[in-house]
Amino acid sequence: MALADIRTGARNEAGIAEALARLAERFGPRLQTGEAMRAQHAHTTTYISAQLPDGVVFVENAEEVKTVVGLCAELKVPVVPFGTGSSLEGQVNAPQGGISIDFSNMKRVLEVNAEDLDCTVEPGITREELNLYLRDTGLFFPIDPGANASIGGMTSTRASGTNAVRYGTMKDNVLAVTAVTATGEEIRTARRARKSSAGYDLTRLFVGAEGTLGVLTSVTLRLQGIPAVIAGGICGFPTLKDACNAVIMTIQLGIPVARIELLNTLQIKACNAYSGLALPEQPTLFLEFHGNEESVRLQSEEFGAIAAECGGGAFQWTADAEERAKLWKARHNVYWASKGLRPGYAAIATDVCVPISRLADCVAETERDIEEHGLLAPIVGHAGDGNFHVSLIFDDKDPAHLADVEAFVTRLNARALAMDGTCTGEHGIGQGKQAFLPGELGGAVQLMRQIKQALDPDNILNPGKIFSTLPGN
Repeated sequence: MALADIRTGARNEAGIAEALARLAERFGPRLQTGEAMRAQHAHTTTYISAQLPDGVVFVENAEEVKTVVGLCAELKVPVVPFGTGSSLEGQVNAPQGGISIDFSNMKRVLEVNAEDLDCTVEPGITREELNLYLRDTGLFFPIDPGANASIGGMTSTRASGTNAVRYGTMKDNVLAVTAVTATGEEIRTARRARKSSAGYDLTRLFVGAEGTLGVLTSVTLRLQGIPAVIAGGICGFPTLKDACNAVIMTIQLGIPVARIELLNTLQIKACNAYSGLALPEQPTLFLEFHGNEESVRLQSEEFGAIAAECGGGAFQWTADAEERAKLWKARHNVYWASKGLRPGYAAIATDVCVPISRLADCVAETERDIEEHGLLAPIVGHAGDGNFHVSLIFDDKDPAHLADVEAFVTRLNARALAMDGTCTGEHGIGQGKQAFLPGELGGAVQLMRQIKQALDPDNILNPGKIFSTLPGN
């Protein structure tokens, strides 16, 4: 995890020039080459420096995606898919230049099959837009990464979020995709059936591939019924380890909690200041239960007993929608709340995930590491599945401070891997986490490279992401 590892690859200047000319002829004003527009399509919520594409094409349907990818394949020019730009590890950067494919005009809901609890959408629609569309059907799409990300981007990074403990991640909720491969051909990975043993599971291959194997043109999603009752609440604990132990007991006892989020003392302090809360400044769990009135009441009572056993205070819960919305809005704004702790400083938001039984140990060791090295770094986690995030607030103009922060991230990832965890629970690898992938998966990384080489021999599909595929590496 070092900015020095972020590379710029060799550019195909002649191919890029010809691609821009031909795309301008085909798309007219829907091809943009101004620096401001290109910069918007390289910058993400990350400290990794922007690497601008040479042009941005605003596509409107799958045929246009095929046209763009086919042309770029012919000229050996990179293509970088772009949803909303909310990725955290440099996934939309263009290290070799090329063409950014913007999906903001591909937001159609192509099909809703309410009886089968599924729908098919174009990749540019965001999760909030999809749920607004579905509202009158009594269904919703449960994956909530916090940011109002596009469905295509969420699929490509195998996103999850606050609801994952009950509803799973994108890999559990994507039934099929259509994608344009490096040859410009559109393929479909599966049908809508809930189970199949027909050949390789190509859907799972594309989910989490970060646009390196194909450009998504549609996604078929599993839906859920909107719960009759949704109740949420908070519970404070004397120590972070006590809070983690409450999470572990809740999951091991099979209480069907929908969300169970962990915020340490510093994160609560930041949320109080940024979101106008008045919570006690101590390690705190935010929870949500879905079901009917009776089941929600029973689940809340069961958790309250666990919290008391782990030294927690009274579990304060409510089914009032406005109160819950305020609480979860504060949770989703933790990145900006963290930055507010030291205005003008930069932030690195990084995540790891460990088996749930090791969560308390990993979080406690991480908090000690932060304190010992004098870092400013709130912790927040999707604790129900062992995934937690650290937002490091630092002076990006001070090389020594940056070095300290990068060293911490390396230790954090080593700690998670030593506990048989992963270097990223939901942010993806992109550019920022490549150094940790071999330590996690060993020889499997070489197999990934071989798959990439087989499907994209000219390395035009989002090059430089997941692992370095630049010449000489």
